[in-house]
This record gives sequence, C-alpha cells and structure tokens, in this order.
Amino acid sequence: MSETMQFQTISLPVEGMTCASCVARVEKVLAKVDGVQSASVNLATEKATVQFNPATTSVETLKSAVEEAGYTLVVPTNEEQPAGDSHKDIAYKHLKKEVILSAALTVPVMVLSMLSMLDSYMQWSPLSMDATNRILLLLTTPILFISGKRFFKGFWSTAKHLSADMNTLVAVGTGSAYVYSLVAVLFPDWLGLGGMPHVYFDTSATIITLILFGKLLEATAKNRASDAIKKLLGLQPRTARMIRNGLERDIPIADVIVDDVILVRPGEKIAVDGMITKGFTTVDESMITGESLPVEKNIGDRVVGGTINNNGSIEFRATAVGAQTVLAHIVKLVEDAQGSKAPIQNLADKIASVFVPIVISLAVLTFLLWFVVGGIGFTPAMINFIAVLIIACPCALGLATPTAIMVGTGKGAQMGVLIKNSESLERVENVQTIVFDKTGTITEGKPAVIDVVPFHDVDQAALIKAAASLERKSGHPLGQAIIEYAKVMNIGIPESESFQSLSGFGVTGVVEGTAVLVGNEALLSEYAIHLNGEEASIDQIVASGKTPVFVAMDGKLAGFIAVADTIKPSAAGAIGALKALGIEVIMITGDNERTAKAIAQQVGIDRVVAGVLPQDKAARVKAIQSEGKIVAMVGDGVNDAPALAQ
Repeated sequence: MSETMQFQTISLPVEGMTCASCVARVEKVLAKVDGVQSASVNLATEKATVQFNPATTSVETLKSAVEEAGYTLVVPTNEEQPAGDSHKDIAYKHLKKEVILSAALTVPVMVLSMLSMLDSYMQWSPLSMDATNRILLLLTTPILFISGKRFFKGFWSTAKHLSADMNTLVAVGTGSAYVYSLVAVLFPDWLGLGGMPHVYFDTSATIITLILFGKLLEATAKNRASDAIKKLLGLQPRTARMIRNGLERDIPIADVIVDDVILVRPGEKIAVDGMITKGFTTVDESMITGESLPVEKNIGDRVVGGTINNNGSIEFRATAVGAQTVLAHIVKLVEDAQGSKAPIQNLADKIASVFVPIVISLAVLTFLLWFVVGGIGFTPAMINFIAVLIIACPCALGLATPTAIMVGTGKGAQMGVLIKNSESLERVENVQTIVFDKTGTITEGKPAVIDVVPFHDVDQAALIKAAASLERKSGHPLGQAIIEYAKVMNIGIPESESFQSLSGFGVTGVVEGTAVLVGNEALLSEYAIHLNGEEASIDQIVASGKTPVFVAMDGKLAGFIAVADTIKPSAAGAIGALKALGIEVIMITGDNERTAKAIAQQVGIDRVVAGVLPQDKAARVKAIQSEGKIVAMVGDGVNDAPALAQ
C-alpha cells in the first residue's frame, strides 16, 4: 500500500475560536503534529479538517495539541447523546441573552452619557456629575464582565500562550477605557488632571454591545446555513418496516442492514437505497433528481432512500445503508462545500494571522506619537490608542468569506443546487457559456394537457369527462394533469361505477354506463383496439414532444389527450438576465429539433443542441468547451450528472 493510501481524513468541531487569527493558530499547531499531512480550519463551520497518518499519530494527540493552544477539539463519543438542545443551540441562546442584557444596559449608559454633556441638563438634574459617573460605572460593569466576559476569557487564554487574537483587541480596548474611567471616578487624584476627568464608560459599553450583536448576526447566519443539512437529514424516515421470516416489524433506520427486505406502503418515505423485489408503484424522486414528475418503478428497479412512494405497496432489498446511501452522500457533499476554503479565503487567513500583532503595534505607536511627540496629554493619547484597537475589532476580513460560502452553499442546497466546493463557487465568476438541460430546468417537469383530439362524433368534453372520472382514482401524474384540465374547463367529473388499475398500461372502468379505457398504446393492443388510420396525427403529436393518453369507449378508440411539459414562468426572465450579463445560453435536450427550437424561442435561447441522448450530453458539453469557452452546466436529473461533472 502506498503512503498516500495510509492517510485518514477527519473533520471535527473546534470550540473557542473567534476570528481568523484563531484559525491560523489552530491550523499551525495541527500542522506541526507528527504524521499530519494537512490541516484546514474553517471559522464559519467551526471545524478542523485534518489529513493524518493513523500509524504515526492519533485523534487524542491532535486534541492535546489543540488544547495546548487554548482551544478545544471536540472528539465524538459512542455514548448516546441526551435529548434536548445541541451544544450550538445552547451557545446561541446564551449569546442571545448576553446581547439582550448588554443592549438593555447600554441604552441608559448612552442616554445618560450624552445628557451629562449638556450644561442645561446638569443645571436642573438632581444628580451631580460624580453621582452620574458612579451610576454609569454600575451600569457598565455587568456589560463588561457578564456579557463581555467571553472577550476577556479569550484574551487571557491567548496571553498565556504569548499570542493574540481579536479578543485581545476587544479586551484591551474596552478594558483600557473602563479602567481609566474607573480610576477617574473612584481615584481622580491619581490621574493628576484636577477637577472631574471625563469618563468613557459609554465607549466600553457600546463597543461590547455592537460586537456581541455582530456575533449574534453571524451565529444566526450560520444556523440558517446549517438548516440546509438538517432539512436534508430530515428527508430520511426514522424507522423502516422490515420483513424477516415472514413477519413485519418496524425497526430504527440505523438497524437496517444490506439485504434486509423492506416494505413501503403508499405515501410513505423509502427508508434506504435498494432494489424492488415485489410490487409496482410511482415514486416522487424530486429531492434527488429535481424532476417533479413521479417515476414508475417495477421489479428490478432501484429506489433511493428519502424519496416518497406514491400509490403502490412495494418490497425492496436494501443495497446501501447509513453513510453509503445517496442521501448521505449529498449531505456529505454539502458539508464538504461549507467547510472548504476558496482561494481568496486562504489569502484572507494569511493576512489575518498577522493582523492582530500589527494592530496592537500601531495602537502603541499611536499613543507614543501623540503623548511624547504631539504632547497632547495622557487622556487624549489613550483615547487614540483605544480607537485604533476598537476600529480593528470586527475582523470582517477573516470571517466574511467563510460565512458567505457557508450561507451560499446552504441556501443553494435548500433550493436544490449542490455546490462541490468553494473553489467552484469562486470560479463561476469566469463562466462565459451556460448550457441548460430542458426538462425540469427550463420546463416545469410537470405534465399539463396541451391538446384534446376526439375522433368521429365524440365530444371533447365527453372525452375529458370519461378520462378524468377514471384517473381520479389512479393517482398517476398524467391522470392528475387531465383532472386539473377538467377543473379548469368546468367539466363535471362523475363517479365511476367500476375501476381497475393495470400497472404499466393504464386504467379501465365503467363511467355512466360506458366501458372506458384510458392509457397508453400497449393498453389498446391488450384489448385489441385499433388506431383506425389515425397513426399520422398520433405520430405528429409524439414527434412534437407530447405524450398521447388514449381514451377508448365501448371497445372503440374515442380520441386522445396530448399531455406535455410546460415552460417555467421564470425561465425567460432568468435567461434574459444571463444574456444581459454577456453570457451565452445554450439549450441541450433529447427532444427533436422542431420541438426544441419552439421551446427555445419562447424563452429567448438562440442556440439549441437537440436529439441528444443522456449518455451523449457530456460529450456535447466537451465539444462546446473545445471552442475555448469556460462552460457551466445546469441540469436537474441524474442523467445530467456526467455532463455536470464535465
């Protein structure tokens, strides 16, 4: 086995980080551990991804190294976690309480501080300046040492290791203003300024509150981003109905093993990936493929965990469970994307790693220049020193990029857009051409009635009424399109006198005394019903990309209902916006050229690649790339995967 194959990659939470300087420190100590190939830490996800040789080092060694740097590497245990809020939820609630307390006290501090500057107020106020300052001291103290305690703890943690981070700037800046004001109130003679020195409690209180509020906004953004993963995980059911030795019983999803036989009833979620061994149904696979049109499934077909079984009971053999399922791979993809670093973020982290020492040096230099060279006195020189520290505190440089990536990838996942990594996200800026798949991307992926073609003396309304009456009990997506059409046209749908569903063919029954068949051409052949010379009109419908649903009455073909996909209302606007940016838009589809061009014209696409089989899409994308263009692909189905990868 090669040395590269021996490396193991883990991703673990890190507690105690507050800024990009923290990220740099954790990465540095991890990289120094013997056996570590690479270490990457993401501030937004608060996770460290480490590639190491388990023969040389261990997770416990990594944990110890991080702890020596003043942070905590959280190693999961096999013990069952107690029910209740997660560590992140508890931390978020605690932060929210700190912000509320800080804001509630800062408002009177600010109001009282500003009023005390007005001579008119002090003339009628029952409080003297000394009493006012003492009230400000009482109000500010809990702000610093209860709400702002985290900054001073972080400062002390890094100071013990002769280091500094953003906590250092906040603690030194607000602490200096507080200590100076404290001395000015309690021991004014120590400053040797005479009279009643000016105090800066409002500065300390306001800075703590604003930075805490900023942290709350960041935490809210992170929570919303992580909601994407929670929603993906929520797609999988908690239990599965297993059949073993002829007996059915519900078991936790974690107990399902490969080759278990699982029963899924209509309307239930499919527990894990597998292959159907019994039954026929349609499955809503929109969460995987993006196609809103349910897919017919028969014996031997594969099903995916998290998808929804529509209208038939099936049994399937589990082929992938746990981390091997399609849904688990999607979750892992989103997590990896949120934790990855864009090239520009690496630059930001490098700058941030030396940011704090430079800021502190500049603050000290500012104080010395004003106090020694400028001769403006200790108090104003100290205020300038504090100002330099405070202005540098937020550290947007190190946090903005990872937070934006996390929120972007999370929001994308909620909308069905999976982003491989942050580098891909950054490269989108350079795209010159976007290739769109048609079905489910430009179109709805949802069938609708386009044409109603009755034969002989059959009335259109009678044709729709007969078909809708039977389809109301079928639950088939094409049937649902017919029912919706009947409702729009105000055609009454009578109750059928009998009904039978023929899997893969259609439905039969009796409607108002008439024997009715509704389904595909195979159903007609099964009942020896002929097309009676209507082949040409049917071929024309099929060639235009529409699906004919045949209706027969009393053993004779009565007509057909043409059902087809419809264009998304937002498609033309989106494509127009892309063209306005100077991006070339191309549509690729398996439809014939006539149908493809008709749809392309409606949405404003000039270039069409039609008649492309799913397996040939990647080659067509490659051909467009060979024209020297940077190409992006937009598709929603599994059959688009090779082209998307290309």
